[in-house]
Amino acid sequence: MLCRRPRRHAVQAFLPTRLSYSTTPKPSLQLVAQLRKLTDVPISKAREALAAANNDVEAALKWLEKDLAVSGAQKAAKVEGRTTREGLISICVLSDGAPQARLAAGAVKELGSIRAAMIELNCETDFVGRNELFAQLAADIAHTAAFITEQDSSSPHFIRRCSLDVLGDAPLLSQSKPHMQSSATVSSSIRDLIAKVGEKVSLKRAVTVVHGPLPGRSGTLGLRLASYLHGATGRGLQGRIGSLAVLGLKAPDLLRLVGTEAFVQDLRKLERAIGRQIAGFETRSIHAATGDETALYNQPFMMAGGDSANETVRMALDRWSRQRGMATDNTEGGVEVLEFAKWTVGEDLE
Repeated sequence: MLCRRPRRHAVQAFLPTRLSYSTTPKPSLQLVAQLRKLTDVPISKAREALAAANNDVEAALKWLEKDLAVSGAQKAAKVEGRTTREGLISICVLSDGAPQARLAAGAVKELGSIRAAMIELNCETDFVGRNELFAQLAADIAHTAAFITEQDSSSPHFIRRCSLDVLGDAPLLSQSKPHMQSSATVSSSIRDLIAKVGEKVSLKRAVTVVHGPLPGRSGTLGLRLASYLHGATGRGLQGRIGSLAVLGLKAPDLLRLVGTEAFVQDLRKLERAIGRQIAGFETRSIHAATGDETALYNQPFMMAGGDSANETVRMALDRWSRQRGMATDNTEGGVEVLEFAKWTVGEDLE
């Protein structure tokens, strides 16, 4: 039997290998959970950030912010040419015209202002459109648009287009956490979401409504908002078809009427019915020639139910106003739809 000297590499296979150890302890589950609660990043990314930041949560947040900016910009460039026809329409109403000031006895002193926004946020697939992060961003963008817009007294319209460039540069204001401070803008938040979901996400359009009480006529004239979203998500004011309308109220004793709970409850039911009517029918205008049912006032008021289903919207509004004392044979008054916007996710812009 021959006995040969073992080769060096064969001997080394039996020797213990040199081990290297990091001086940074492995991030604890508590730190990972804390960071994920603040950022919604995956577990692996949270651990990577904490390891890079020596388990300092504040430093890890800054590391993630830089990482998202880089990866988001890269992915945004990669998916730029893709088509986005899915997504959500989101509405934020900060003030619907309800009275803001009352006298000591509880009577209404002045009618309220209206402030709201409607936006469409698009993505590539319905799967991402139903994602919680996507829904939260859509809600936050609508909240931001409603909050930052100022009244334009020179405009003849209540519903105005919001510049996407201005909105994109605005700091994102969280709807669910209004007191949370963040350095993120609307545009950077969209890029961050692209990095997380891997799809193109784009802000398609936005409109806002901002108007104070009507000067000099606040006792007899008022403004209200009606809105509705068809196919609404669990958040309520997000869906695939959205409507936002401005209503005008006129009555000799309007302050007294809006100070009564019964009238306000009836008014809110009417507002919801109007919003549903606009969204549920092929509504393109308010007035038109008789027989044109793309005009709101010519449509049977199906969404109001009861006797109103056998009347046109115009006739139903007149009857509703008279029954509640807003108009009589000797005085003019009632409820008017002044303007509206209706959108469907993915539709072509006019």
